Amino acid sequence: MRSTDTALIVVISGPSGVGKDALIERMAELGHQHHFTVTATTRAPRPNEQDGVNHHFVAREQFMDMVSKDELLEWAQVYGNFYGVPKQQVRDALRDGRHVLLRVDVQGAKRLRTLVPEALFIFVMPPSMEALRQHIERRGVNSPEEIDTRLTAAQEEMKQSDCFDYCVLNEENHLDDTVSKVAEIIDSEAHRDPPRKIVV
Repeated sequence: MRSTDTALIVVISGPSGVGKDALIERMAELGHQHHFTVTATTRAPRPNEQDGVNHHFVAREQFMDMVSKDELLEWAQVYGNFYGVPKQQVRDALRDGRHVLLRVDVQGAKRLRTLVPEALFIFVMPPSMEALRQHIERRGVNSPEEIDTRLTAAQEEMKQSDCFDYCVLNEENHLDDTVSKVAEIIDSEAHRDPPRKIVV
């Protein structure tokens, strides 16, 4: 258990389809003792997703109630659905001395840079636009028009990768290598002197 003054908020971002969910799920499978935040969202569950595990799936009215009560650290509307990070689970994990991993889109990361400037920001980059397209297509949940929209947005988002502290390439079929790179970055930053000062 690390002391609370070195517990970090780690913001994992990157374009839709780059593998942010897979990266975080694999870190948990490999036993990394971080707090993996469960985002609230108004979108419908994808096949095999579980409420309270992958996301908190809520009605739009419930989500807006959370916004009005200032219960979310950050929230955004993405492709017609709302996503938000509940504050309390972040505070509880930091108090327990655990790193908090937040999986957000690029616009959410930009807002978090303002709200929590001492957080650690990591951008996950696809090996190519074609690989990104194939990954989105394999998910089987987006129409051709939606895929084109996401790829156009991805090109713009990747232009903003230099606004992040680190950029990690997520090569196809090398997820464990990506996990290792991210884990090494987190460990290095946790031992930085002077430490990052996280306030939520």
